[in-house]
Amino acid sequence: MVTKTRSVRSRPWRSASALPVRKTRAWQAERDTAARRVPLAQPTPAVPWGDYRPTAFAGEVVPFGVTSFREGHDRIGVQVRLFSPSGDESLHRLEPLEDGFDRWRTEVALLEQGVWRFRFESFGDDFATWEHAASLKIAAGVDVPLMREMGARLFEQAGAERGRPAAERRALADAAASLRDTEVDDAGALSIVEDPAIAQYFHERPVMSLVTIGDDLELLVERERAGVGAWYEFFPRSEGARRLKDGTIKSGTFRTAVKRLPAVADMGFDVLYLPPIHPIGTLNRKGPNNTLDAGPGDPGSPWAIGSAAGGHDSVHPDLGTLADFRSFVRKARDAGIEIALDLALQAAPDHPWVAAHPEWFTTLPDGSIAYAENPPKKYQDIYPVNFDNDPAGIRAEVLRVVRHWIAQGVRIFRVDNPHTKPLQFWEWLIATVSADEPDVVFLAEAFTRPAPLQSLASAGFQQSYTYFTWRNTKAELEEFLSGLAHETSAFLRPNLFVNTPDILTEYLQFGGRAAYRIRAAIAATAAPSYGVYAGYELYENVARPGSEENIDNEKYEYKLRDWAGAVERGDSLAPFLTRLNEIRRAHPALRQLRNLSVHWSDDDAILVYAKHLDAALSPDDRSDTIIVVVNTDPHSVRQTMVHLDTRVWGVEPGTPYEVEDLVTGARWTWSDHNFVMLDAFTEPVHILHVKESS
Repeated sequence: MVTKTRSVRSRPWRSASALPVRKTRAWQAERDTAARRVPLAQPTPAVPWGDYRPTAFAGEVVPFGVTSFREGHDRIGVQVRLFSPSGDESLHRLEPLEDGFDRWRTEVALLEQGVWRFRFESFGDDFATWEHAASLKIAAGVDVPLMREMGARLFEQAGAERGRPAAERRALADAAASLRDTEVDDAGALSIVEDPAIAQYFHERPVMSLVTIGDDLELLVERERAGVGAWYEFFPRSEGARRLKDGTIKSGTFRTAVKRLPAVADMGFDVLYLPPIHPIGTLNRKGPNNTLDAGPGDPGSPWAIGSAAGGHDSVHPDLGTLADFRSFVRKARDAGIEIALDLALQAAPDHPWVAAHPEWFTTLPDGSIAYAENPPKKYQDIYPVNFDNDPAGIRAEVLRVVRHWIAQGVRIFRVDNPHTKPLQFWEWLIATVSADEPDVVFLAEAFTRPAPLQSLASAGFQQSYTYFTWRNTKAELEEFLSGLAHETSAFLRPNLFVNTPDILTEYLQFGGRAAYRIRAAIAATAAPSYGVYAGYELYENVARPGSEENIDNEKYEYKLRDWAGAVERGDSLAPFLTRLNEIRRAHPALRQLRNLSVHWSDDDAILVYAKHLDAALSPDDRSDTIIVVVNTDPHSVRQTMVHLDTRVWGVEPGTPYEVEDLVTGARWTWSDHNFVMLDAFTEPVHILHVKESS
């Protein structure tokens, strides 16, 4: 197992590669070329989209990497110098990946929120160069006196350095004397060359030549909730709604919705996302299942924002008052839940904006205002905002609205369809808000092509929806999850929602209850943020014919659900969701994104991945390893062999170790090749904790 390493609690970072901080001075030479003496290239983390900073969240383990090499056979070293927002300076040694591409890498957990600076430094590693040559030549009896004298001089140079501990100086002086002592034979000299203690002295305080200092770079570290959270979505109007004697339904309110908060908290969710809570337009209001014939009792879509009762800064009268909303936010906070509010920049035809600022919309040649479309879907009840007609006016109004809700206690905004608005606008808005309120988090509902999705993340969105709902097979998920963890993680943080009011995939429609367990287990373990839309725990899987939406969609009507009755009947997924969230909270490896490694199975439906966190990077100084094995076919019983690269968590291949299934409590002795059987109809997933050896 990985050796437990004690972290330095007073520092704003955790690392297994930290070095004593020493100043370095670059090798002096005329810079008449772009190349540097010991080249440094392709530094990471980095953002490929525009001139943006890479990001991380507080406590995230960030891999720092760079390409560096030197001519010939002489050895080099690489280190990264970090400067925290509060001014702490630290130095961390990178290790070569030995991948044939001259890449170097280390990992540091960044704990302090704010803008970090970092730069890479490469150098000729004089000890490593001598050690390599001396180990070969002395063993072969070639140039032995020369190698011994070169080593002795190197040890004397190192021992003379200021700041080196006295015990090291004495050890280096003794080693130099032994190398020059004619009574010490070549075998004794070779033992000095291969002495791990001496190698460690030079690893921590290397003797450098040709020092090359890279450019200063920046990394933005945001609060933990920007990257870690279990989200739950419900419509306040449905929570506490009741059917009256005449058959109509009376809307729920913030006061009735409060009664649902304990159940959400008990399941372990820490973010509650609310669809728009504003007045809903009456013109072109949609009826059940997106029909055009709304009746007098139909509440309409919350995304058709605005009426005579107010716009984006108002609360729907049926839900209560602004004071009721503030009370709801406080009570949620008392339950350990943050409120995320929908930010949908669009308007119903009777929104106050339409009369006051018709220039904010697109007027067609016939004089009408264009409504929203996403063919074949039509949204006659919504007018999109045209951001080019009065950009300054629109910016000012949206900023006012966002600041209004921040003043009510909202710190998270889920942004509706941001890819249908200019990228420049979002960059400006998020930067402007963050300058005053750095804790505010924006989630992009960016169901769009890769370029706009990734650009929105680069421009400032702290989280994003992804294509997760449409990645269901083993092959799809291996590629998708690897990409999230290793290709875009420097700037894009995924929130793996399993369903939404708009998305009920065929996998869920036809996969039965096993599909619901499978998707929730993958979402909760593959990424540090995931989400569930209410009704998922009741296995609501009937779609409107020909669509990916639930029939009797809650977007257009109230939904009366018997939460308690489903639990009493054993007909609810809530206990499983609760267990998933318990596992997430107990295991810090699952609260990281970039540590996912895909492993192998002999079955094309058995997905295998692991998440490992080294003790030196862990908040409790203990290593943590989770192995997830999933039957992605919800209609079958599968048995196969899984093959694990156990070196990922510090176990040599062939070595046995103990695992515990955190869902069932079963325990097994595993190695690098293991038999599994997963029955989709009972337990389609293993979430295994690798037990530390005593």
